[in-house]
Amino acid sequence: MATLNSNYLKLKAGYLFPEIARRVKAFTEANPTASARMIRCGIGDVTEPLPLAVRAAMHAAIDEMGTREGFHGYGPEQGYEFLRTAIATNDYRNRGLDVADDEIFVSDGSKCDGGAILDILGDDNRIAVMDPVYPVYVDTNVMAGHTGEGREDGSYEGIIYLECSAENGFVPTVPEEKADIIYLCFPNNPTGSVASRTQLEEWVAYALKHGSILLYDAAYEAYISDPSVPRSIYEIPGARECAIEFRSFSKNGGFTGTRCAFTVVPKLVTARSADGERRPIHPLWHRRFTTKFNGVSYVTQRGAAALYSDQGKAEVASLVEHYIGNAKILREAASSCGLSVFGGENAPYIWVKGPEGVTSWQIFDRMLDEANIVVTPGSGFGRAGEGYFRISAFNSREKAIEAAARIKAMAW
Repeated sequence: MATLNSNYLKLKAGYLFPEIARRVKAFTEANPTASARMIRCGIGDVTEPLPLAVRAAMHAAIDEMGTREGFHGYGPEQGYEFLRTAIATNDYRNRGLDVADDEIFVSDGSKCDGGAILDILGDDNRIAVMDPVYPVYVDTNVMAGHTGEGREDGSYEGIIYLECSAENGFVPTVPEEKADIIYLCFPNNPTGSVASRTQLEEWVAYALKHGSILLYDAAYEAYISDPSVPRSIYEIPGARECAIEFRSFSKNGGFTGTRCAFTVVPKLVTARSADGERRPIHPLWHRRFTTKFNGVSYVTQRGAAALYSDQGKAEVASLVEHYIGNAKILREAASSCGLSVFGGENAPYIWVKGPEGVTSWQIFDRMLDEANIVVTPGSGFGRAGEGYFRISAFNSREKAIEAAARIKAMAW
């Protein structure tokens, strides 16, 4: 008889965002009139149209594909050279960072890469995650068998949880114990926090000391406005020996429905094999990529490359300005209610502490029922998120203003 991967049976409840969708669906079915006035500030999905530069490039690519001479079938799994070069040049080398074209791997999402990287990492690694944390980091490790059983509070045995709180600015300090794989996300999802250069230097030093690997999620780097805040882990000396960086075009170029991202795997990053020898990660990721992935479409990659044109850069800046403008409006609304508010300045998320004694899901239900606003309960990101909720700034300006007015009108 066929057997299951029993690790999936260890997963607690449903994945956070499908659970939110289920609750919203139940609410709107029970309250049909509320559906039309619903404002979704939960899942971090963009709302504004694709930049004109992207659309023009994709139209041109479609026309190319309509000719025998310009037709493209299977492309290089790692990404076309025109896009890998544009990424390495604009995001790294023009900023003084040493990243080669062939260290860039183009994919259909950093979420996918964050889970897929576990294919080439050993089952005996000790995993550390920030808490609260993007649920994918934890759930993919559960699926891969890298954890013990789930606990009543939603955490898992075998994972090191690095607590993030208002007291430490939602940036974890390096632990006393050794972790082999550490997930860091800055600007952070869900808290909107950013790590200083000094804090990242401490993490790189920790990784180099212990032979650890930092999995650095920089999907929201475009939202950093503070010039003192690093936009890439590779701004920190030594990071090319211990860090893999994940980035996405979803939140800067509006590609959530178009699907294009990339991962940087420096050739200097190594891990220990069973015989004790340190071996480079790069060729193993290359092999995994070319075996299990057929690449992002030519048309999509042409669209992504257009984001690096002068017009594309200007349109990305405009999108970021729009969403950060929404964040400012929503942040001020929550703050005016006497709530403790974090994030929303170098990130598109506002992290809010709810009234004392009220759980995250109770806040979610109140916001849904009283204001017809969908937010994300903080406890869905881990036990340290209990009592908080996340507001996404991804919306039209009109809806952001309306959501702010409804938040202010609630009886907090």
